[in-house]
Amino acid sequence: MSQHPETYVRERATEGRKNLLYPSAPAPLAVPVYDNHAHLEITDGDDPLTLAEQLDRAQEAGVIGVVQASGDLESSRWAVAAAESDQRVLAAVAIHPNDAPTYAAAGLLDDAITEIDELAGRPRTRAIGETGLDFFRTGPEGREAQFVSFEAHIALAKKHGIAMQIHDRDAHDDVLKTLVRVGAPETTVFHCFSGDEAMARIAADAGYYLSFAGNVTFKNAQNLRDALAVTPLDRILVETDAPFLTPVPLRGRPNAPYLIPITLRFMAEELGIDVDELGAQVAANTLRVYGSFDD
Repeated sequence: MSQHPETYVRERATEGRKNLLYPSAPAPLAVPVYDNHAHLEITDGDDPLTLAEQLDRAQEAGVIGVVQASGDLESSRWAVAAAESDQRVLAAVAIHPNDAPTYAAAGLLDDAITEIDELAGRPRTRAIGETGLDFFRTGPEGREAQFVSFEAHIALAKKHGIAMQIHDRDAHDDVLKTLVRVGAPETTVFHCFSGDEAMARIAADAGYYLSFAGNVTFKNAQNLRDALAVTPLDRILVETDAPFLTPVPLRGRPNAPYLIPITLRFMAEELGIDVDELGAQVAANTLRVYGSFDD
């Protein structure tokens, strides 16, 4: 691989953020779980953590594996390198919907999809992601490229028989309609689910998985809590989307897989069930979606 997994791909912006120190670790979980979606190739904070440090801290907190998500060719290569260097990591590879128009404008989208296809065939690549539609950051001029890319990624997930992680921002109806029109992969995950109760019911009825991140704890995110409440336990996943979406009360500080216990405990309280019960269920769900981290 051209990218060593200990070398960061990019840095997270610090503008407007007051505290860039990594928080103290929460009490560890008694029942181990997995971070379903993180971007550990992005450095953050005043004292950035290496991949090994991220994984060691996570393991100490009861988070025993991380699905490393991607958004372009560089991060996809990095994800595969990370997964091949440490059994606590599995890779997801893709061109992000906000990057698809850039590749298309340069005449490189087809070539990029071809390389994603190659990376998807690696044994420790277990998902195509993140792919989907984003009408918040990309205007109407870029939507055609997003649809082309999304449909190509759906085809790759089917071809390789692996899961697909969806990025959906301000595009709920179009994402759902595309999945129906084209036919969703057998295993489809809404990463950082951002819809409401009605969408959660539609997604769950279709057999999709809903992954909840730290923003489920945000005061203004009642729609996410309502969605969580109606999602069957066997369709729930948990993630950080690190280094973004750090849960309350640490919002704005660097996020990392070792902070999953905060979000999981909040989710368990919202659902009115024991955190160990929820942890066991989401761990089983994660392995059902991605397969064993030990293989």
